[in-house]
Amino acid sequence: MVQAGPVGGEPAADLRLARELRDTIRSLAAATVDGGALDPDLVATLNRHAGHAPRWRELRTTPEPHTTERTAGRPVAAALAEVAENAVDLLGGPLRDRLRACQRTGCLLYFIRDASRREWCSAGCGNRARAARHYAKVRRGSGG
Repeated sequence: MVQAGPVGGEPAADLRLARELRDTIRSLAAATVDGGALDPDLVATLNRHAGHAPRWRELRTTPEPHTTERTAGRPVAAALAEVAENAVDLLGGPLRDRLRACQRTGCLLYFIRDASRREWCSAGCGNRARAARHYAKVRRGSGG
């Protein structure tokens, strides 16, 4: 895995770091949704990204997922650190039990379920899923 460093260096390195953080958050979200254990290496990667802020919270997994505040003596204000902090808050906080994967085929997003019937990350995904279901039904009915 790429070592997280301060944002603002080479664009290619920044892109690698952004992708690493995105993939890490997706993997941790998937494990949370599936009720699985959080991979310690992924937790370390998330915490490393969050650690590039002047102050940050880290995810701890025992006795159950929770957050702890940490500080550093250097003031690095990085967008990826803020994204990582938000992921730490989500995955280690009370909303993790409401985290869901979007049910539309092909969608990779996660959302906080705020209604018992909600299945999609957005109204757009819900509309596309309903339209696809309708078109599949029409095609089956027309024999083609």
